[in-house]
Amino acid sequence: MAAAEVEAVEPLEVGKMKTAADFFTAKEKQRIESAVKMAESKTSGEIVPMVVEESYDYPRAELIGGGMMALAAGLFVSWAIGHESIWWFLPVAIVVYFISVQLIRNLPSLKRKLVNPVEFDVEVREKALVSFVEQGLHETRDKTGILILISLFERRVQVLADSGINAKVPENTWEEIVAIITAGLKSDAACDATCQAVTRCGELLQEHFPIKADDTNELPNLIIEGN
Repeated sequence: MAAAEVEAVEPLEVGKMKTAADFFTAKEKQRIESAVKMAESKTSGEIVPMVVEESYDYPRAELIGGGMMALAAGLFVSWAIGHESIWWFLPVAIVVYFISVQLIRNLPSLKRKLVNPVEFDVEVREKALVSFVEQGLHETRDKTGILILISLFERRVQVLADSGINAKVPENTWEEIVAIITAGLKSDAACDATCQAVTRCGELLQEHFPIKADDTNELPNLIIEGN
């Protein structure tokens, strides 16, 4: 198995979080798939845009956040009306803990504040690596698969390319692709940006991996996790 060796990651600034299924409209999904088909018509490489709601569920954020809220509420009630009794502290803390966990779980903006950004980077990178293998990008004939991962909760874009590409393309190439998508997401033009990034990937692949007479489409043109 050839490893995915090069990656680029960048924080996203997006508005209210959508689900992966709703991030692109049906017409936008068709546009992206058409852009992939057009790009791949000129190269033997494979380009796979992928959208996921989150790369990890971050249970520690719920544990820490719920614990802090429970502790604060329990201490306050125990001190204010319970004469510092543990019999006030314990039930209040338990109830507030479970309510807080549900609140954090259902409010991504709150949960995001409880996670270290470094952990986001690590988890998105791991998700991209796992998806690269799960979706078969490491199995293309010429080792020329490119994964463009958009992870919504973490607000990250990650680009992975297989060994056949990385042997011929400079390492900083993928920073350009990430920059194209993040610029589009910040300006609420995610579909346009994704299509542009796909087209640019096609140009890079065409230079080093032109289309072959017996070329076939080996991978999906768009993956929406959860569909």
